[in-house]
Amino acid sequence: MADLDAAIGYVVAHGDSVDRARLAWLRTGQAPAADVLDRAESGPASTGGWPAYFGARVASVDATCFRLNELDDLGALGRPAARRALAWLRQSQRPDGMWEEDESLAGVAPPWAQPGDDEARLYLTCSAAYWLVVGGPAPGAEDEHAAGIARAAEAFRASLRPDGSWPSFLVTGWLGCAVLYHLGWFYESAQIQVALADRVPTMTAADTALLYAALRRIDMSAGDWLLGAARKRLDETQRSDGSWASDDGDQFNVHTTLTAIRALR
Repeated sequence: MADLDAAIGYVVAHGDSVDRARLAWLRTGQAPAADVLDRAESGPASTGGWPAYFGARVASVDATCFRLNELDDLGALGRPAARRALAWLRQSQRPDGMWEEDESLAGVAPPWAQPGDDEARLYLTCSAAYWLVVGGPAPGAEDEHAAGIARAAEAFRASLRPDGSWPSFLVTGWLGCAVLYHLGWFYESAQIQVALADRVPTMTAADTALLYAALRRIDMSAGDWLLGAARKRLDETQRSDGSWASDDGDQFNVHTTLTAIRALR
């Protein structure tokens, strides 16, 4: 069994003020201090989304979704900064139902967010749609909001192969699965779950935590067989200091550990 007390201790010892506030919200629902929220919400582009790097003027789909993930852990998706970001995501959806980074970001975007790349386009589509699902609509925009999610789901469904696999990164699978599950496309969602279950035994700690947290966030039962396998994998991959390792370097181990805590709480 995962040792959540040890994981909590790791975040307290190694996290910054935002990390510790995220932990407090996840554990007890304690509201963050105003200065913590100001820090977590800082730096959005004038359009409403967050840029890929500090000081940039062009908003990034990938960076905005990452920031929404942090704000969700602070109970802040209903605040103005997150609402503006969600509105920007909805408005930046392409007519074909997909999302893609601005061409100007080609020189700085990571492989999973490269403009013009089909795999990146599908990942960004599932990521943006997932956060629209989690964030919910603004008052008066319910129909437009639901239509955008439905268009994204159709674009993802159209990409699925007969065996339930998808032509994009691993993360695309569980985000797309979450969106389809939310919309009631249970057959397609189950196909994806089968494909994901085959991968769980060799998945990294970071990917396993992200998968578990994403599917639990849209109310998939913790007793689901895929989540059972993911929980077992999290038990196996927790380190002796209580943390789970990031795939992006030690500086992100706290973030991965918080994701695992969110998944397992």
